[in-house]
Amino acid sequence: MFNKILIANRGEIAVRIIRAARELGVGTVAIYSTADRDALHVHLADEAICVGPARSTESYLNMNNILSAAVATGAQAIHPGFGFLSENSKFARLCEEMNIKFIGPSAKVMDMMGDKINARAEMIKAGVPVTPGSEGEVHTTDEAVKIAEEIGYPIMIKASAGGGGKGIRKVNNVEELVPAFEAAQAEAQAAFGNGAMFIERMIFPARHIEVQILGDSQGNVIHLGERDCSLQRNNQKVLEESPSVAIGHTLRNEITAAAVKAAQHVSYENAGTIEFLLDESSGKFYFMEMNTRVQVEHPVTEFVSGVDIVKEQIRVANGNELSVKQEDVTFSGHAIECRINSENPKFNFAPSPGKITNLFLPSGGVGLRVDSAMYSGYSIPPYYDSMIAKVIVHGENRFEALMKMQRALLEFDVEGVITNVDFQLELISDPHVVAGDYDTSFLGNVFLPEYQKED
Repeated sequence: MFNKILIANRGEIAVRIIRAARELGVGTVAIYSTADRDALHVHLADEAICVGPARSTESYLNMNNILSAAVATGAQAIHPGFGFLSENSKFARLCEEMNIKFIGPSAKVMDMMGDKINARAEMIKAGVPVTPGSEGEVHTTDEAVKIAEEIGYPIMIKASAGGGGKGIRKVNNVEELVPAFEAAQAEAQAAFGNGAMFIERMIFPARHIEVQILGDSQGNVIHLGERDCSLQRNNQKVLEESPSVAIGHTLRNEITAAAVKAAQHVSYENAGTIEFLLDESSGKFYFMEMNTRVQVEHPVTEFVSGVDIVKEQIRVANGNELSVKQEDVTFSGHAIECRINSENPKFNFAPSPGKITNLFLPSGGVGLRVDSAMYSGYSIPPYYDSMIAKVIVHGENRFEALMKMQRALLEFDVEGVITNVDFQLELISDPHVVAGDYDTSFLGNVFLPEYQKED
């Protein structure tokens, strides 16, 4: 096993990785920006090294400084977490060249599946269903208009590179197309340095279903079931659960088998997620994209499967076989995750950085977990993502999980900054959500208009 790994991230995911590594007996190195000098991951790691100023481009995205930190501390591997450099094939390739193990798939596979156009082509080869759309990169509005006419409206314009909801626009008709394409392309160029786009027919309304997969260097690939991530705002996930109430036994077998087939086709190694759109009216599902990293919502899968995904990532990167085979994986109960952000839902979800003057995280009982890097007296910097915690619950059934989440959110107390805890509590208590009657349109078209009417 590795003696020491470097965590190229911050916040709760850095804390999560440090804890997993410590339980495996692996030493850890934290990196931090000058704004994160007092961050929890810095205190928890065995070593910590500053890699630059507050701006992400000068610190958490600074490949040279991060690799130099790995060499200086003798780290044998780098875990990128999610976001930042986690899906950057150039960084993965640099790690390979420097004989530092990147805890994730190879740069070649990242290029193949991280680019949505390449991924789409590979899924067609693998026999995985994809939505009708453009066959290559789209660079101009003239191309976009022609392709949209061929596949029919409504359509989705998406950045070929990157993720996190950036460079994506829904278009209902030709009048909306040109301004939407130009805005999405400009956003993609700014976020990823790549303005290449692609277009596909929009499956709407739909369920956003993703399947967690794990692969090792011996060719073993398994799935850990599905997650329903349909509750989204501006293409950003808000709440996730597993299993999905929209999927029965037969469809579950079909969609998880398609995910395994997709991962096997590209000889996938480490943790990854195959994302699908499910048309509930027809029962058909379509490949959307692959995330070549650990997901924010991985804890719900850990609860229902009993498999520690982050530990598996480290073991696989070390050359070990997966610790479980598909026939060993069993699923139990129901899990839900709510993302807690320092933001003001009543003011268009504006970020709310500042000093936490008091913090009480919910605890007690079986099946409750809070992943966070917050502590009382900590100052949330304004430079990074606003997520401050994830509340994850597990129950014998969905009703028990819902009630446990309501209890946990009622206990969650933070002072000094504004959070979305009350928003999440209202969402988890909404009759439609309680009944499992929602899709990707629900939050924006049904819940938020009513929520924003309230004082």
